[in-house]
Amino acid sequence: MEYKLLTPGPLTTTKSVKQAMMVDHCTWDQEYKTITQDIRQKLLTLAGVTDTDYTTILMQGSGSFGVESVLSSVIGEEDHVLICVNGAYGLRIVSMSERHNLTYTVCEVAEDEIPQAEAITEILKNDSSITAIAMVHSETTSGILNELEDIAQLAKENGLLFIVDAMSSFGGIPIDVSGLSIDFLISSSNKCIQGVPGFSFILAKRDQLEKRRYARTVSLDLYDQYETMEKDGKWRFTSPTHTVLAFQQALKELDEEGGIYQRYMRYLTNNRLLRQKMEELGYQPFIKQYQGPFITSFLFPKQASFDFDNFYQHLKENGFVIYPGKISTVDCFRIGNIGDIYPEDIHRLVKVIENYAEVAYVS
Repeated sequence: MEYKLLTPGPLTTTKSVKQAMMVDHCTWDQEYKTITQDIRQKLLTLAGVTDTDYTTILMQGSGSFGVESVLSSVIGEEDHVLICVNGAYGLRIVSMSERHNLTYTVCEVAEDEIPQAEAITEILKNDSSITAIAMVHSETTSGILNELEDIAQLAKENGLLFIVDAMSSFGGIPIDVSGLSIDFLISSSNKCIQGVPGFSFILAKRDQLEKRRYARTVSLDLYDQYETMEKDGKWRFTSPTHTVLAFQQALKELDEEGGIYQRYMRYLTNNRLLRQKMEELGYQPFIKQYQGPFITSFLFPKQASFDFDNFYQHLKENGFVIYPGKISTVDCFRIGNIGDIYPEDIHRLVKVIENYAEVAYVS
């Protein structure tokens, strides 16, 4: 059975993106190398940056591979990273930093709050050894959207490296990469650009990339990957060729939709409609402020008989797949609204949920 993925990625893709994968490519072939270079350039264009100041590195693996590639490749022994945390993906940055024996400090707030510049300012005042800030933009643990501007300004004023995990936000909301002076931004092929899983990508400031060669691994060596791609467009090791072709098609479709702003407006419309209709059915969102336009956490309804597994199966049988909750303190589930999803899908979903309530709670 075909169903809509209402998740933060992998997500529902168009038939044309799927069809793009029906071709086998050799990784050494010049045509394939040209596709790789074309993707790298288009990502810079999407970010609104020049290839003089920035470059794109494609890295095999999921988004977490990209994040770990950056942390393990550009943070030196003399560096000290301040990690902003308000969910599982911020904590994953902490885990990676610990595994690679990086020096780090954690600024953690509750999952329904965002990191504030005032708290970070205090930390910086009390510890002059901090050289970098790392944070998640869209924390899909909850659906909260962290604000970049004030923290970016702090990084700039203090001469700190600024690393942003924009996994589920890049391509789905305008981000002023250059204006925010982001040094390394990481995202992946299966999020807002609406491709399929297989690789992550890093938008990197060339000057920082060139001077920060501290790789602790072979396969995740960011500079070596960059250097090889710069020479002739080849990936160092076997690349996910079919995913690359799907991503090329997805980029074309993003452009046809009208670019990032138009996609953002579609996602925002989906999200507002979803939250409005769900609240009308009695489902309360976990996030009250700073709700992002990509995914929403809903608290379990108050009925003692609510069973998530049963609810999940009902939705799947009716054409929708959602995510379980990831909030550490309360029971909830998550519904994403990115990918090839439109308001009519949200209306149909809500009707299915309404029908479930009638079946589940009527004695």
